[in-house]
Amino acid sequence: MERLFKNASIARADSPELEKADVLVGDDGVIKEVGKDIAGDAVSDCAGCVLVPGMFDLHVHAREPGAEHKETLATCADAALNGGITGLVLMPDTSPPIDTGNLVKSLQDLVFEASPIPMLVAGCLTKRREGEKLAGFSGMANRGVVMLTDSDRTVPCPDLLRRCMEYARDFHLVVTSHCDTPALTKAGAVNEGRVSYQLGLPGIPAISQEIAIDRDIRVAQHTGAKLHLQQISTAHALRAISDAKATGTNVTCEVSPFHLLLSEDDIEDYNTAYKLDPPLRLPTDRDALLKGLLDDTVDAIATNHAPHTEFEKAADFASAPFGVAGLETAVLSLYDRFIKNGVFGWDLLIRKYSVAPREIVGQRPVAIQEGEKANFFVFDPEGETKVDAGYLKTKSHVSPFLGKALAGAIRETVLG
Repeated sequence: MERLFKNASIARADSPELEKADVLVGDDGVIKEVGKDIAGDAVSDCAGCVLVPGMFDLHVHAREPGAEHKETLATCADAALNGGITGLVLMPDTSPPIDTGNLVKSLQDLVFEASPIPMLVAGCLTKRREGEKLAGFSGMANRGVVMLTDSDRTVPCPDLLRRCMEYARDFHLVVTSHCDTPALTKAGAVNEGRVSYQLGLPGIPAISQEIAIDRDIRVAQHTGAKLHLQQISTAHALRAISDAKATGTNVTCEVSPFHLLLSEDDIEDYNTAYKLDPPLRLPTDRDALLKGLLDDTVDAIATNHAPHTEFEKAADFASAPFGVAGLETAVLSLYDRFIKNGVFGWDLLIRKYSVAPREIVGQRPVAIQEGEKANFFVFDPEGETKVDAGYLKTKSHVSPFLGKALAGAIRETVLG
């Protein structure tokens, strides 16, 4: 049936100002009218609330197939909707890895059966993500992958990476790189520096990411491929990306909410919820990432949602796996720290976490306007959300924000 969202404030990507309006959604899921004093039967009173276009996450590990004990496509979709996210890209680090057209089709079929939201599929760069032979680019391209990546692994051979980029360029696909230099990272667990020494943990130097970024940018410049860099974490990495953009290199990058909000100084009591890949860096790096978001050096926000069981993360810090759940806390944590305090507005968040991510993978942005499919969430700025088992829909109740109260509340997410 039709639904009327009454007395709302509408957030848009092109304006910092909120528009007071009612929104009528037809029984076909399409917005019929946006305006004042609209009449309707099924009314949701949104007084004091903001209607925000649905977010889109470029970097999600849903774990299915192969590790359903950590997460499934269904629980991942529930978590996304709970966090105001209405579309995402699945990383190919499943079991088996998504490295052929047939495996792409198999995962797409699983998504069709399990997920109420669009989940686009990324394919591997190399067979089984082993960094030795090209994956099946032609078959994957024909099945509609939106990017090619070895997920959390770097292609070790520059010549193989060059050939990957050349093929990806010819198939009009984005090459997505998790930049890391294994010979420098080794068995590191946290950022190399004062905190790693203080905690007695092996460190990961900033140059591990920075050297890999420099290499991948140069290969992209040589091949003309479109390059997307995942999970930028250092100030130097941002400068390299800014310089590359200035010379016309076709490169985009993302940053996670965790790296915008936290630094190595937040790691306490060997809490593995702070063990991320790349690791939390210096406060100066965190501040540089925020500046890069504001000046458009950073193109997109992406969570790197990487769920693990509580048992796995209960291991000692050095042995525990990297990664935490992120879909349900992204919007809330960014509102709590930045929007509520006037650092930036809803318009920037929409550009970085809804519009740009969709554009990077060739999808059309969404907006709250007549004739468009309903795709938004209802946000209560005066609410509060306790991040606990009662709130989280993901299987993985591992988060730096677990047990904490964040300002604001997502009342519901509307998709079609």
